[in-house]
Amino acid sequence: MVEFSTRASLRVPNSNKEQVHVNYSKRALAGVAAASLLALALMVGVGSAASQVAPVNTAPPAITGTAAVGQTLTASNGTWNNAPTSYAYQWLRCNGGGNSCVNVANGTQKTYTLVGADAGHTMRVRVTATNADGSATAESDNTATVAAATSSAAPKNTAAPAVSGTPRVGQTVTTDDGSWSGAPTSFTYQWQRCDADNLIGCANVAGETGKTYALHLVDLGFRVRVAVTAHNAKGTATANSAPTPIVAPAVTITNTRPTLTILSARFLGAAVYARVRICDDSMKNVTIIEKDSRPGKLSYTRRFTTLAAPRPCGVYTRHWTPAARFRGLGRFTVTLSARDKSGLTSAASHRTFSHG
Repeated sequence: MVEFSTRASLRVPNSNKEQVHVNYSKRALAGVAAASLLALALMVGVGSAASQVAPVNTAPPAITGTAAVGQTLTASNGTWNNAPTSYAYQWLRCNGGGNSCVNVANGTQKTYTLVGADAGHTMRVRVTATNADGSATAESDNTATVAAATSSAAPKNTAAPAVSGTPRVGQTVTTDDGSWSGAPTSFTYQWQRCDADNLIGCANVAGETGKTYALHLVDLGFRVRVAVTAHNAKGTATANSAPTPIVAPAVTITNTRPTLTILSARFLGAAVYARVRICDDSMKNVTIIEKDSRPGKLSYTRRFTTLAAPRPCGVYTRHWTPAARFRGLGRFTVTLSARDKSGLTSAASHRTFSHG
């Protein structure tokens, strides 16, 4: 304590007594003021230090809800010291033991609806608490293993599968599953070849039943697509991807006139079906010239126009019924060639049938 009563204890026997008394009083007051300021500074410093602390977690977040595809989980914030002013969330997909967790895309809300990719995994949530002095995070325990969804109906396609990759000989293309209702439990795949200008009559490629397909020389000029079949306990359903662009050669093809190769020719009943591969670097539609002939009979010529230009090759199937004079026992020959827009014609290709 500072003593202010200087008049009672101070005696100065000279004519300057009053002046000495006054000076001593001023020094005493200055000491009081300095001590008061020091105490105030200490109190302010203590208060400031107490508020400059980031949140501290005292009880971890928790997850409520059913761990099954299609169900919604909800995160609690947990308990925190130092008055957080906001919270942020990140849902995590983990292995069965709750480890090796990865962030879930779009899983940044307080609630999260489980999707097919979560089936067989466990989930956690990471909560970040923030105040004016900083942030801190805490994670929940992991949930039970997420169960696959159950359905009362067979799968139904809601978005067709899509094929990615470059359609070129030597390259590999890949399909996704598309989107389905009915919670499919598995998928199977079948790759198909389609003509360049016939996107309906596609044929299965033997043995090609994976998610990827390596393109070979035999695929040149075709388009490819995939049929994806979804399965669940109630049944199956199949959806086709869109066909790819025409499969291109591994190296550039340059020719002065078209080329035509017969891939197959056969009778189905009275009709002839012929499949040909035409290559032409003009990238324009060409005319397919077909001639029926038989010894001793007047030949007959017909023409077909491609509906999708070779790029630079294309596979095309055409069918026709030969005139009555070409039927019956004996030899029957089909001759095919291709003519481009400039009038240049390929060498002729032949296929002969014998009847009888």
